[in-house]
Amino acid sequence: MTIGELAKAGGVGVETVRYYQRRGLLGVPERPPGGGSSGGIRRYGVAEAERLRFIRTAQAAGFTLDQIGDLLALDAVGDRAGVRRLAAARVVALDDQIAALTAARTALSKLADACGSGGAGPCPILAAFKDDDQSAKSRTGVSRSLRTA
Repeated sequence: MTIGELAKAGGVGVETVRYYQRRGLLGVPERPPGGGSSGGIRRYGVAEAERLRFIRTAQAAGFTLDQIGDLLALDAVGDRAGVRRLAAARVVALDDQIAALTAARTALSKLADACGSGGAGPCPILAAFKDDDQSAKSRTGVSRSLRTA
């Protein structure tokens, strides 16, 4: 398949495939001779499509591209223990994210209830965001502000 067909099969754009190639996550097949000054069209096979799907699935699980590279390298040498360590670390990171999001949800829910009570003064939600010391744009700052509500 062509790079366009590979990209379509993986649910990404051609530039994403090229980016993964530059990162070393996907190989670049040799260009066959012929086809004018630019040579023939590179062709990709089932293995590249499977690797592209693996990358996308691992990203959906929250792995970074660097971590995906590590997973691929560990797979290449059959290091299942190393893969398990990376997966376990990702589970810990997900648990931390879930805890932070749960705390933010609880705090925001309390602020929404306070805002709905119709008391005097500014809306508690807006006040919590304004009081965040210019950090409202960062998730940590917002979470910190919400937890203090």
